[in-house]
Amino acid sequence: MLHHTRPLIAVFDDSLMTLRIHNTLTRALENFSPLEPGHVRMYVCGMTVYDLCHLGHARSMVAFDVVQRWLKASGYRVTYVRNITDIDDKIIKRSLENGETVRGLTDRMIDALHQDADALGIERPTHEPRAMDYVPQMLSMIGTLQDKGLAYQANNGDVNYAVRKFAGYGKLSGKSLDELQAGERVAVDDGKQDPLDFVLWKSAKESEPDEVKWASPFGAGRPGWHIECSAMSCEMLGQSFDIHGGGADLQFPHHENEIAQSEGANGQKMASVWMHNGFINVDNEKMSKSLGNFFTIRDVLKEFDAETVRFFVVRSHYRSQLNYSDVHLNDARGALKRLYTALGTVTPDEVTIDWTQPHAARFKAAMDEDFGTSEAVAVLFELASEVNRTQSAQTAGLLKALGGVLGLLQDDPKAFAQAGAGVDEGAIQAQIAARAAAKAAKNFAEADRIRQALAAEGIVLKDSPTGTTWERG
Repeated sequence: MLHHTRPLIAVFDDSLMTLRIHNTLTRALENFSPLEPGHVRMYVCGMTVYDLCHLGHARSMVAFDVVQRWLKASGYRVTYVRNITDIDDKIIKRSLENGETVRGLTDRMIDALHQDADALGIERPTHEPRAMDYVPQMLSMIGTLQDKGLAYQANNGDVNYAVRKFAGYGKLSGKSLDELQAGERVAVDDGKQDPLDFVLWKSAKESEPDEVKWASPFGAGRPGWHIECSAMSCEMLGQSFDIHGGGADLQFPHHENEIAQSEGANGQKMASVWMHNGFINVDNEKMSKSLGNFFTIRDVLKEFDAETVRFFVVRSHYRSQLNYSDVHLNDARGALKRLYTALGTVTPDEVTIDWTQPHAARFKAAMDEDFGTSEAVAVLFELASEVNRTQSAQTAGLLKALGGVLGLLQDDPKAFAQAGAGVDEGAIQAQIAARAAAKAAKNFAEADRIRQALAAEGIVLKDSPTGTTWERG
């Protein structure tokens, strides 16, 4: 688990606040200004909790964790909502396969999600609403959409959204209705008036457990996926809020449908800024279970320490495609190690970040340009070089404080060097002692053998006048 302390940050002068964010809706970088001065309201689509979180989830969680950290560092109060989908076809199917209740499955998976997120140094959102707790709000919104002629009940009992009756449909994906329709297929007799129409309320099926059936004016059933986020964001952040985020795969149809629902029901703009993080590939191929290149966060944390995984994500821009491989992770570990090595040479001062200081100013300029973490990380390496050259405790303090803004560099350097070794500390120390005894007895062949055996396990020995220490290779 990453250990984080909030760096001491001087709040920016208003004249310095020049944050620009790439808005998917307008396809342009825009100056950011919250609807309520000083307060940012942000909604990010969270996990559907039928299984353990995978690398794609890690990418999105880390990306928006950095966003909310930078907003706070910029002096904003942030209300950050990341929902949990705890009712969905996949969840019902998995619970029946496992012979457990939906609630039992989702509680287990939410606990696992929290463990994984905590390990990666992801700060908990302000609110984490579960869809099942907001069914009344969803039904209210569906009723409004029906009253406005934007929803209809089909002959199979489902309530669908009439896409062609909402004038703005397609504005997020940038496609016309006809372009979108060309890529759609519709099942026979699904009751839709148009292939693009999507379900707001699913009529209950005999085979489904009672715990996923709610009474409603439309008959027993459960909500569709898209209506969940519209209802929860509206309830927790208001009809209009500042930022809506999620993975690029959610842009269409999920986010497009959210806009249609929320703006159709409320008659006003849903979110000012739409942000989407890029995909994650594995060895240059899209991650998927069918290709056998699917990794959960837990799979990865068996091989690499959590901060390396976080750093691997953070050093790439959130909108870029990210390619995962052992080579890339090992490179990330080596790079992070260079930063920690600098912090290990001198005890850092406690530093309040002065944003006019040249390195801090460059860091801020990078982050203010659409959360440019790759450029911000480059500033950290500049500072590390300066620490190595000058041994300045003040410079080391600035390096640590700026790293803290990204959720990095808060561990003890020695602890980091040994992290993820997967070997018993006592056993290593015993080997170090055995090697020292072999050297004292002038049995250098045995001393070399011990060093090589440890190296084969990924343990590197460092000899110095004060003794021998070890770190993970």
